[in-house]
Amino acid sequence: MTGRRTLPLLALAGALTAGGLSAPAAGAQAPGPPCAPASESGTVDASGVGLAYESFGSCNAEAVVLIGGTGQQLVEWPMELVQALVDRGFRVIRYDNRDAGLSTHLTAAGYPDLAAISAALEQGTPAPVPYTLRDMANDAVGLLDGLGIRQAHLVGLSMGGDIGQLVAIDRPDRVRSLTSIGADSANPGLPVIADPAAFGAVPPPPAGGDRAAFVEYQLATYRVLSSPAYPPSDAALRRQVELTVERAYDPAGLVRQQVVTLVGHLERDNYRHANLGRIAAPVAVVQGADDPLQPLASAQELAATIPGAELFVVPGLAHDVPAPLAPLFAAAATRVARRAAGA
Repeated sequence: MTGRRTLPLLALAGALTAGGLSAPAAGAQAPGPPCAPASESGTVDASGVGLAYESFGSCNAEAVVLIGGTGQQLVEWPMELVQALVDRGFRVIRYDNRDAGLSTHLTAAGYPDLAAISAALEQGTPAPVPYTLRDMANDAVGLLDGLGIRQAHLVGLSMGGDIGQLVAIDRPDRVRSLTSIGADSANPGLPVIADPAAFGAVPPPPAGGDRAAFVEYQLATYRVLSSPAYPPSDAALRRQVELTVERAYDPAGLVRQQVVTLVGHLERDNYRHANLGRIAAPVAVVQGADDPLQPLASAQELAATIPGAELFVVPGLAHDVPAPLAPLFAAAATRVARRAAGA
């Protein structure tokens, strides 16, 4: 494994105060339709999967694509982060993964067969899931194709970081840089959950059709994942959950994403884990010091295995993207973007 670079947060803080982190010059857009307005939304067809997206900033600027975590909808990326990146000269695109938000939901797939999936994982055979993380990585590439973007800087949270890793492995020609936040290394030898006891108050996912119970389930989950140093009020969390449930309610889709992410961690001969060393793009690994879900060892392995990756361990951060830390996340993404540009 290559030696990792663990950088103190002072490196980012210094860059923030010095004002030295702005986007590199544009040059990663493919010839295509005329430049879109500074803000737009729509749906892109990615090989039969409709992906809802929102775009901010000039389409002549280098693109940053925000890839959500399990069950995350695009509206859950804080606008403070979007604006911080736009202010640094980027075009910012956030989108709903398949089975989330306003993108295509694989409703016909229903709930996963957990017994069959568990048996397949034990036997080392392909798990009977309706899609894989690599399919979701192909979705991300399809989004770039649909928007006429040749290359992009990827910022992925949790499962979104896993997806970003796969895009960087399989399509290095499309990835300028990757900022991986709270993502795992796909090492089945590491724990799936860093602190299982922290989730003791989270009830099992409720049966489909009970929206009120689903809201409470999501609230309990968000409380555990929220950063202790930047705690949102319970009222703010409830507003966020109710907004997303009103926008798109699909408990089975959430479970499908959860299972796909779990399979992506536990499957034998794990493709992603085996190929992390092939990632050539500059990478920032951002990990919360207080993350109850993602073990720190997983972030450390990512930083040690991906050539030249930088590791930032953030005190007080759990498994979310708090709005007060938007400048820090934007600085991390801009730092690796400038490395990609050779600055």
